[in-house]
Amino acid sequence: MSNVMEPRPAATVMLVRDGDVGFEVLMLKRNLKSDFVGGAYVFPGGGVDALDASPGAEVLVEGLIDAEASSRLSLSSGGLAYYVACLRELFEEAGLLLARGANGEYVRFDNPDVHERFATHRRAVNGSERRFLDIVAEEELRLDLTALEYYAHWVTPVGPPRRYDTRFFVALAPQYQVAAHDAGETIADEWVRPNDALERHHAGELEMIFPTIRNLEAIADLPHAAAVLEHARQKQEILRIEPKFLTVDGEVTIVMPGDPGWTN
Repeated sequence: MSNVMEPRPAATVMLVRDGDVGFEVLMLKRNLKSDFVGGAYVFPGGGVDALDASPGAEVLVEGLIDAEASSRLSLSSGGLAYYVACLRELFEEAGLLLARGANGEYVRFDNPDVHERFATHRRAVNGSERRFLDIVAEEELRLDLTALEYYAHWVTPVGPPRRYDTRFFVALAPQYQVAAHDAGETIADEWVRPNDALERHHAGELEMIFPTIRNLEAIADLPHAAAVLEHARQKQEILRIEPKFLTVDGEVTIVMPGDPGWTN
């Protein structure tokens, strides 16, 4: 019997916006006490829950059905749950909601009363008092799955006690909403240019894990936020990437397919 921990399905989103000079991506700092990458800066995201795949989810979304979502992710079924999980985690961790009302417009939080109502919703969801999809239904919203462009597929290497099979998406930040960490799982939020984040990481100022670094590197030289989404749309094939840990001269390093030592 294998003792290898099976990776949990997960979804994460690189949320981008145009800044004064180039584009920025939203990053959140994980709680230092977290069991998984505590203290690291990550993109909003997390595990896919059973409720993300509930039968009621499909009537609360627009732009995709499960068959199409699954095809995009090269799955036989269940793809819609990754998209729903991505938007749920974005709301829970960053307070942003990519959802449209009956008027076809994104929900806006620039009205203080609306902002406070959704802040209350968020606290209830994070406190396990309410279900995310129940709030979407109550507010007569539809999750905008067309906002998400599938970008990458990474699997945690064999070894760590927690492993994730993660689908990476990209999306434009909504207007009239302000990102804010949840003061629980995440303890800081920051809009940062990818190249600046990478420079700070190499200077030892900003901790990041390998997939975060690689995905930032892949988009860092694009000219603006819309170009990031177009870059994702133009991908012909998205391969499953599962690095390996390799020990060389007593030091553990990460190797990718094609790297020296990959077959060892």
